[in-house]
Amino acid sequence: MAGSVHLVAARRSGFKACLLLIVALLALLAGLAIFAAPTGTAEAEQAQEPTSWLAGGRGGATPLRSSGAFTTYLYLPLVMGFDPCAPIPGESYGVLEVPPPSTDRPAEEHADLNLRLRGYELTGAFKGLVDYSGGTDPNAPQLPGLFADDRTPAFSSVYQVHHWDWPTNSQGPVITNPAVTLAGFAVAPGETVHVPSSGYDIGGYEVLVLYASAGRITLKYTREDNVVQGYTLHVENVCVEPTLLALYQVWNDVGRGSLPALRAGQPFGRALGSEIGVAIRDNGTFLDPRSRKDWWQGR
Repeated sequence: MAGSVHLVAARRSGFKACLLLIVALLALLAGLAIFAAPTGTAEAEQAQEPTSWLAGGRGGATPLRSSGAFTTYLYLPLVMGFDPCAPIPGESYGVLEVPPPSTDRPAEEHADLNLRLRGYELTGAFKGLVDYSGGTDPNAPQLPGLFADDRTPAFSSVYQVHHWDWPTNSQGPVITNPAVTLAGFAVAPGETVHVPSSGYDIGGYEVLVLYASAGRITLKYTREDNVVQGYTLHVENVCVEPTLLALYQVWNDVGRGSLPALRAGQPFGRALGSEIGVAIRDNGTFLDPRSRKDWWQGR
């Protein structure tokens, strides 16, 4: 009888241990969310721009493709990592008055301000600096300034941004001249991304924030609320610093009479994955971000 009692007790103990192991495994699996969403849509943007999750894609990178069928993303809770959407210590942001008129439609719906609307496609062009002939602007923004160490980054991918058909307010074909209109730069997930300096000044500041969301930002090197004149910089796959994002949202909601302004070298967010996307424009025209003589002078 004593042996039978011990056997029953042992079986109950083993059952409890197995039950606890199953519960632990279920809890671990609950922390992994595999999410599939169509890219190039507002729903996809929400899925791709987590505020407290680090998106892992190919080899831990967040894919930057913004059109196609479905892209699968694996989100891991940052229980042992760093939240790229955490505030940047010690940073505060100014505001500048914007001369009228303001943008002719909501910024979220404006394909010159919100690059998600246009979208972009991977291309097989050369991944690195290229040399063009012709003149150059010695005051042009210098893209090494995106990084705290002022480096020339590895080009992890290159893309072609889509045209926008303004009469129908819809996406057009990709821009083929130049061959590359958005570059993917290799970064460390969570590293800060900064305002590239130029030879221009907009009242004590370097750039105006024309658009910001959880995963992208558009910066302008003049004070007008459009991309018609001067340089414009689009940065993708970056978690905009939450104080800056909130400041933008406040001024955007009250009519955009003023917008946030940043100084040269000031961090405006952190990389969400192992690649950020960068497009640069002059007087509205998308230019090649690989151009050595323009954006990488002396490199």
